[in-house]
Amino acid sequence: MKRVLATTVSFLVVGLLLFPAQQAWSQEKEAFTEERFEELQSEGALILIDVFADWCPTCAQQQKVLDAYLEEHPDVPLHILQVNFDEQKEWVRAFRAPRQSTLILYRGEEQVWFNVAETSRDVIFAALNEAADQT
Repeated sequence: MKRVLATTVSFLVVGLLLFPAQQAWSQEKEAFTEERFEELQSEGALILIDVFADWCPTCAQQQKVLDAYLEEHPDVPLHILQVNFDEQKEWVRAFRAPRQSTLILYRGEEQVWFNVAETSRDVIFAALNEAADQT
């Protein structure tokens, strides 16, 4: 009986420890897929489309800003879907991204912000916060 109780308590503790991590998962960057994008849109989620290239220095700066945002705003349920500029050209065109380093913010199906080559922490944070406040 004590073993069963100890095992049950252990599972509960592990579950409670993982719960905050599950909330943070919505903030993980993930590769763009049409299915995931449509799923998030149907849920009315806050979605940042990040048209990204590994070789792009502006994209690297944006990643630093986005990482800082995620760290400083763990309660904002932001989903970042990265469109690979070099390998997902059909989606680059579909989102009308003129180049890599394009950021497009959606709240559900509504596009609420579009920006190219923005690296200002203040500008990006303001756009994300404004959209999050309206969610």
